[in-house]
Amino acid sequence: MTDAECVDLLSWALPRLGLRPEGYRRVRRLVRRRLARRLAALGLADGSAYRRHLEAHPEEWAVLDACCRLPISRFYRDCGVFDGLRRAVLPALAGAACGRPDARLRAWSAGCASGEEAYTLAACFALEVGPRLPALVFELVATDLDARLLERARVACYAPSSAKELPPAWRDALFEPRGGALAVRDRFRAAVALLVQDLRHEAPDGPFDLVLCRNVAFTYFAASVQRKVLARIAARLRPGGALVIGRHELLPRDAQAFRPWPGAPSTFRFAAAAASLALPAAER
Repeated sequence: MTDAECVDLLSWALPRLGLRPEGYRRVRRLVRRRLARRLAALGLADGSAYRRHLEAHPEEWAVLDACCRLPISRFYRDCGVFDGLRRAVLPALAGAACGRPDARLRAWSAGCASGEEAYTLAACFALEVGPRLPALVFELVATDLDARLLERARVACYAPSSAKELPPAWRDALFEPRGGALAVRDRFRAAVALLVQDLRHEAPDGPFDLVLCRNVAFTYFAASVQRKVLARIAARLRPGGALVIGRHELLPRDAQAFRPWPGAPSTFRFAAAAASLALPAAER
């Protein structure tokens, strides 16, 4: 498959999946390689033949959707984000949670892939915030569409290279060695609930104090889908709760329910919920 064929196919197909072709410019080469392998497996000559195959076999759309998922996951990814979380955002949210009757801090990692982000956040709380607030309970829901990635998250055993960005003092606390790999200790796994969900269409039950939605919705999703995702997030965030997006991402222009986190550098991409958005039950 040539690059031109790939562009033509994605321009036609991605909007039907709720995705935007512009989000794939930097990663199109990888998607093209995947599609080339798929065409070879089906015995198809080119992108036009694959388009006809999609029209004749509706079940193939799920295969194409999987080809366009590009999970990149490692512990403490984009260290400035987690530095800001553990030093400013989590303590502020935890302080507010302590004033509520249930003394519970809830977070959602959306598009969690194989779990590194979720377990990093669990470590941020357990190692930095929790010791100062022992009565506060931390709960984290981590969701992803790919059941195979979530199974890796359940096993919670990782290559040492995935942890190279972690603060050195955290490594021994978070992991125990297991056959040349690093296994997340049970105390961190216990705080994380893993759910198979498609972020384009569903979301876990709130309310949440913190939502991490990085490098998925606001990179790859079509504008109309971005707005629906953001509305679901806003409906589940407590007033004053925090949303974290990717370093190079922007919220939709009409994201009136959010304002920048006070004092946070723009590169952190934190947003605080100023109000909740009402969303019809069928779209939540």
